[in-house]
Amino acid sequence: MVTVLQTDFAWPDVSIERKVLEAAGHALVAGPSEPSPAEAVEAMVDEHNPAAILTCWAQISAAAIARPSALRIVQRLGVGLDNIAVDAATARGTWVANVPDYCVEEVSDHAVAMAYAWFRGVVHFDRAVKTSEWDPSGARLRRGATMTAGILGMGRIGRCTARKLDALGMTVLGHDIVAPPESVPTQMVGLDRIAAESDVIVVHLPLTNDTHHLVDAAFLAGVKPGAFLINVSRGPVVDNDALIEALEAGRLAGAGLDVVEGEPSPPAALVARADVIATPHVAFSSDASLAELRQRGAEEVVRVLAGDVPVNACNRIG
Repeated sequence: MVTVLQTDFAWPDVSIERKVLEAAGHALVAGPSEPSPAEAVEAMVDEHNPAAILTCWAQISAAAIARPSALRIVQRLGVGLDNIAVDAATARGTWVANVPDYCVEEVSDHAVAMAYAWFRGVVHFDRAVKTSEWDPSGARLRRGATMTAGILGMGRIGRCTARKLDALGMTVLGHDIVAPPESVPTQMVGLDRIAAESDVIVVHLPLTNDTHHLVDAAFLAGVKPGAFLINVSRGPVVDNDALIEALEAGRLAGAGLDVVEGEPSPPAALVARADVIATPHVAFSSDASLAELRQRGAEEVVRVLAGDVPVNACNRIG
């Protein structure tokens, strides 16, 4: 039996993870549900000397990876790896793995929902009616089938969103910083065309050095007047200051943000605006997606502790 440390979790309990790990003869120690600072995670590692770490949002630093006597795997309970010191794990010979496809439908649905909530005025009119305003003559709504959507990031989720928007009659353009791994259901174009031609711009990019603030002042200066920006990937892909300036100047009609740089305390100057729809980083979530994520993440840990290679390895060791 070895110890597995779960640093944090974005669901009510760790019952699914515990069941899988204990059935394999391992002990699970869980930290608080809220992600702890890197120093607190390092202290948990010192206390429990885990052979495996499960992490949702908490930062797994190079120090946290270096301290256990025999750390076999850092398993992300999610997709992105920006909270894990992957290079340090690789140098130590520790696997890093994720669950890359558990929430494709959910994140895609969230992006489509935000687009329709905007151009059908759902959020705006809900707020108005609840403050005793009843003004159907003030509606300035759009027909989805006449609009163009530009998708930044044509991985699994981007391709899923493209298929859904295409089925709803929208013209869909795609762009990625790398060549998509397989055929895509839309026309691939340059970043300038995404900006200039899209009524709706959807960000589905991971956070890397190449994508940090990719949506910046220069990009937003070239957007089609009245466009709507949706970010359901990682907050720092979009420059908050540049986004606020574009909204203030009227170049963007609004934004739909499930992720914001600075979360969980995003700037009120952005999220409190009437032309912004904001949700608290929940695009990934559904009863089905969370159960799948937790089960598969725990099973990946069991697999590696049994001496096998992870199914969804994100680094190369040995």
